[in-house]
Amino acid sequence: MLWIKAWHLIFMVTWFAGLFYLPRLFVYHAQCEDEAGNARFKVMERKLYYGITTPGMVLTLGFGIWMLVAYAWQVYGQMGWLHAKLALVAVMVVYHFICGQHLKAFRDDRNRRSHVYYRWFNEVPVLFLIGIVLLASVKPF
Repeated sequence: MLWIKAWHLIFMVTWFAGLFYLPRLFVYHAQCEDEAGNARFKVMERKLYYGITTPGMVLTLGFGIWMLVAYAWQVYGQMGWLHAKLALVAVMVVYHFICGQHLKAFRDDRNRRSHVYYRWFNEVPVLFLIGIVLLASVKPF
C-alpha cells in the first residue's frame, strides 16, 4: 500500500506543478503582443497541459481510487477528513478543466481576460493544495 501512496503523491506533485505554472503562463500570454511570442506560449501551454498536467491528474486520481478501493473504502464512513479532501479534489478537477477552456481560448485567439484575472486565477490551486495536504496529513476529523 505504501508504494501506491508514494506514486499517488508523486503524480499529485506533478499535477499541481502544472496547475501552478499553467495559469502563470496565461498571465504572460495575456500580456504578449507579438505573434512569435503568442505562438511560443501556445506551444508551451499545450505541452504543459496535455503532456504533464493532465497525465498527472489522471494518475493521481487513479492511484487515489486504488487506495480507496484497497483500504479506505472499509472505513470510509468514519473518515470525515477524507470526505472533505475528496470534495476539494473534485473542485480541483473542475479547475483543471477550466484551465483547459482558457488554453483553448488562447489557442483560438479569443482570450478576452486580462493578465490581472489570470494573476488571481493563479492563486486558487495554492489554497486547495493547503487544504488537501492538511486534511490528508492531520486528519482533523
